[in-house]
Amino acid sequence: MDITLDAVFPRRIDQAGIDLIKEFEGLHLTPYLCPGKIWTIGYGHTRTVRAGMHITEMQAETLLDEDLRLYERAVMRLVAVPLTDNQFSALVCFVFNVGIANFESSTLLKLLNRGWYEQVPAQLMRWNRANGEVWGGLARRRAAEGRLWNKG
Repeated sequence: MDITLDAVFPRRIDQAGIDLIKEFEGLHLTPYLCPGKIWTIGYGHTRTVRAGMHITEMQAETLLDEDLRLYERAVMRLVAVPLTDNQFSALVCFVFNVGIANFESSTLLKLLNRGWYEQVPAQLMRWNRANGEVWGGLARRRAAEGRLWNKG
């Protein structure tokens, strides 16, 4: 019998989290270099981008859903404490942006797994740089993730 991870852990990011990602990533139907100098398309998709590529809005939605499953699984695997839906969604948004390896080695994750939930918003705000420079867009995104974390 083949049991997928989704069957065992069907937790998904909520609409507020998806809306946050879409707001900060924007929709791009052709590739562009993000501030981190990574080729990106759709709503922040980076894994399969090729020069000269063009996608539809529907393809961007599909890529986003596939990407979200990857980051949802990572959050479920790495976080050892219970999370509310908003906390889970805030972390998926964060990991979507900074990457799994960065999250896995972060002080944020270490503190959270000790049960220090109240430290998460401040830890999120530390991730406001691209190429060593503070970026206003990242600061706004981290603040939005922190608000989602604290909601409800």
